[in-house]
Amino acid sequence: MATTPAVTSERGFAAEYARLEERILARDQIAASQVLYGLLKQGRPVTEIVGETVRIHAPYTHVPYHQRLDDGVVKFVNNDHCLLSERVGLPLASLVHPELSLLPLAQSVWYIPTGLDPWNQLLGRAPGHYTRLYEIAVNQEPPAPEVHWPDAEPLHIEGALGERLNHWLTLVQRGEVLTSYRVFLGLMADAPNRRQVLAHLAFAGLIDVQDRMLHNRSYTTGHKAYRARATIELGRALGWERVPSVLYAGVPDIAVGPRWYSTYEMGSNVVQNVLDGRDAELLRQDTPLTAAEEAMVIELITRQREPSVIDALVALLKAGRSPRRILDAIQVAAAEVILETGHPNNFSMSQHGYEYCNTLGWFYDTFEHPRRLPLLFVAAAFINRAAEHQANTPNNGRKAITPPPGAESWSSRQLLERLDAALLALRPDEAVALTAAHLKAGFDRAPLVQVLATAACKLGNDPHNQELGLCLLEDFLHTRATDRDRLLLASAQHTAGHRKYGDPLEAYRRFTEALGLNTG
Repeated sequence: MATTPAVTSERGFAAEYARLEERILARDQIAASQVLYGLLKQGRPVTEIVGETVRIHAPYTHVPYHQRLDDGVVKFVNNDHCLLSERVGLPLASLVHPELSLLPLAQSVWYIPTGLDPWNQLLGRAPGHYTRLYEIAVNQEPPAPEVHWPDAEPLHIEGALGERLNHWLTLVQRGEVLTSYRVFLGLMADAPNRRQVLAHLAFAGLIDVQDRMLHNRSYTTGHKAYRARATIELGRALGWERVPSVLYAGVPDIAVGPRWYSTYEMGSNVVQNVLDGRDAELLRQDTPLTAAEEAMVIELITRQREPSVIDALVALLKAGRSPRRILDAIQVAAAEVILETGHPNNFSMSQHGYEYCNTLGWFYDTFEHPRRLPLLFVAAAFINRAAEHQANTPNNGRKAITPPPGAESWSSRQLLERLDAALLALRPDEAVALTAAHLKAGFDRAPLVQVLATAACKLGNDPHNQELGLCLLEDFLHTRATDRDRLLLASAQHTAGHRKYGDPLEAYRRFTEALGLNTG
């Protein structure tokens, strides 16, 4: 597994994928995208192209540590947006306007050249996403991206499955990156137990959440969980044996520091000491929250201190309420924090908080991991801290949602056309108001979801933000929360309001022009 081969088995396309690799490693967004457009015109399968792009960037999106401390200034070196973007492209394709089903893939390929070797970007040695984020000048031809963690061969260990999983997670906690990666590859070779192994990978990401936010620069905002999920979903979609580079792209980072487990320790201790360690029993509860209970959870998380939030969740669980339905309410609280975010630069905590809740919902719905319950308290604490962060950061706060004059007489189509224009013009207040007007009129939600998904996909230059827009729509489609419409309002707010880089519509325009699409 030390060298991952090209994914496609058709030799006729090997030269084109070699050209794609060459242009990506040269950080040439335009030329890499042109190669992609050619592949799309030739009808190459999306899964094949995604597999090749994962193979290409897998060695170059790791960092030796997720924090730099240069001249006493803390800088956060983020997790891999390339992998996150590729994961989101698959479900987004079915939510956006049908003509644009390939746009999520095009946005990924547009971004990947800027996502390589973020460690050296922060040193000013290479151009990319972080040089523009921190406004670092790069005045030279970029060198080849650096491989900070090499690929490796599996390391097989003896013992029962539980013992082997415990050993792997201990290596992760100790920061033994390469050994933990090799042990995980060995665990994945145990095909009959692969589902439990993948559940533990997601769990290892979900327990790693920083324990404070206000006035912090180095955030562990659940990104390892998002990367673990991307690894799992892409591996299943592409095939573990066919695209082994998915594991290389996603797994080593789980052990990279800094690592923060204190919030999970809080949740675990609450379950053990206050709820008597009744994880299995409490996880089987299926009674939903009442509307009043849901409102209470949202109010406490967004307005009160953490002890009150913990007490409320404990009381609900003792009263027989479903943990999964409590999570639905936490997601609405997270959406509320997004709705109260003002300045474009202020979305980091609110958007990552929501994505954590979305990822935890996916974890609950995908795996029967025995330690899911403490993570409910992690999610509530995460959003409570995000709400505190936003309340104490200028240019945030509650805003009245005022319908546009005359909106009550507009058809669904008129509202959606105006909504699309407001989203692309980056007018969040107007976008939220138009979304609210469409909801109030009682029109079909499906076209509204499509407009929101399509707009999130059109706005590029960091397609991790498409993923955040999708999270809200994804949860809206299956949540049982009473106030689920808040998720659609928050999707409009986030898509129009979050920080953009460069010309956010450039990749969209190049894609539609290259494929001859007339999207109006």
